[in-house]
Amino acid sequence: MSLQWKLIFQKTNLKYLLSFLSFGLFLVVLLGFTNNSCSVEHVLISGEIYSYEKSLDPESCENILEKIDLYNDQCRPEIEILDCG
Repeated sequence: MSLQWKLIFQKTNLKYLLSFLSFGLFLVVLLGFTNNSCSVEHVLISGEIYSYEKSLDPESCENILEKIDLYNDQCRPEIEILDCG
């Protein structure tokens, strides 16, 4: 190994290298999930439906219905329409 490479590796701390690689992997995974916005939107709507089932607030039900209609127009599989009663 040449002297130049030895000096480069001597200055590079393994902790910084691992944190840089971990951050890069995190960015790649994050971009992979955000490119498929339908799956992210499905998870968000499912969470809102779960919280609605606990509160049974009619106003939040109307908001969720609007989001479900938009989602069903753009994505598959479709989410079942809530009965706000």
